[in-house]
Amino acid sequence: MTILTRFKALLLVSFISASGLSAQTLAQVELTGKMEQGALIRAQVEPGTQAYLNGAPIQVTPNGQFAFGFARDAELEQELKLIYPDGLTQIKPLSIATKEYKIDRVNGISKKIMTPDPEALARSAKDSKQVKAARGQFSEIESFNQDFIWPLTGRISGVYGSQRVYNGKPGNPHYGVDVAAKTGTVVIAPADGVISLSVPDMFYSGGTIILDHGYGVSSSFLHLSKLYVKVGESIKQGQPIAEVGATGRVTGPHLDWRVNWYQMRLDPVTIVPDMSEVLKRDKK
Repeated sequence: MTILTRFKALLLVSFISASGLSAQTLAQVELTGKMEQGALIRAQVEPGTQAYLNGAPIQVTPNGQFAFGFARDAELEQELKLIYPDGLTQIKPLSIATKEYKIDRVNGISKKIMTPDPEALARSAKDSKQVKAARGQFSEIESFNQDFIWPLTGRISGVYGSQRVYNGKPGNPHYGVDVAAKTGTVVIAPADGVISLSVPDMFYSGGTIILDHGYGVSSSFLHLSKLYVKVGESIKQGQPIAEVGATGRVTGPHLDWRVNWYQMRLDPVTIVPDMSEVLKRDKK
C-alpha cells in the first residue's frame, strides 16, 4: 500500500556540445513526498549524481538516494540542481504548497509567568546543545528511505506548526505531532536507525530519545517515562524503544514525535499513513 504521494518527473534537458552540435538527454529523478511546507522529501537519481538544494550540497547515497526538507515557513519556490555522472546539469524548480497553522491567542498572563527562570534557561540551553549535536551529525545509515510507521497510534492531541501567542508575544511553534496515551504505553521505532541521544530527564522534553535514520534524517521522542535504549544501539523498525510519560514541561501523558532533516524541523505526518486509516485498519 502506497503511503506517500509520489511525484515522478521525466525531465528533458538540452545542452550545446563543444563542437557546436546540439544534443538532448532524458534524465529522470523520482521524488517521494508531499510538496508542501514542513515536508520530508526522499529522492532517487542515477548513482554518482551530485545534488544541491538552493545551492547547498546534499549528500547522496552510493545507490543514488537522498533526502531533504521544507521548513515550517519555507519559501514556496525552491530549486533542486542535479549534476549527473556524465556532467549534464539539470535545474528543477520546485513549487511547494503553503500550510495553514493553528494559532491560539492567550492574554492576561502574569508578568511573573512570562519572565523565564534563569536556572531553567541555563539547564534548557545545555539540553538544547546536546539535542542539536545529535541532530546535526551525518551517518551513512540508509534507513531514511524506508516507509515509516507510527511509533504510537491513538488520538492526535497536538499538531505540527501550531503556535500560541501570549499577551501578544508569539511563543515557539510546536514542531511535533502529539499522540495521547497512558503512561507506560510502549513506543516503537518508526524506522530502522541508531540511537544518537538517550537522556531520561531534560528540562522541557523530559525523557528524550533521538533515533538517527541516516543522511541527516532523525526522529525525536519526548516526555518519555522509561527508556529502553542506549546511545550507539542499532534499532529495527517496530522495536520497542520507550514508554509514554508526562515528564518535562507537560500537562498530561503523551508522545511528542518529531522528525528532523539535520536542524530543520519537519512534520512527521508527511511520511506516515493517515492516523484515521491506521486506526480503522487496526480494528479489522
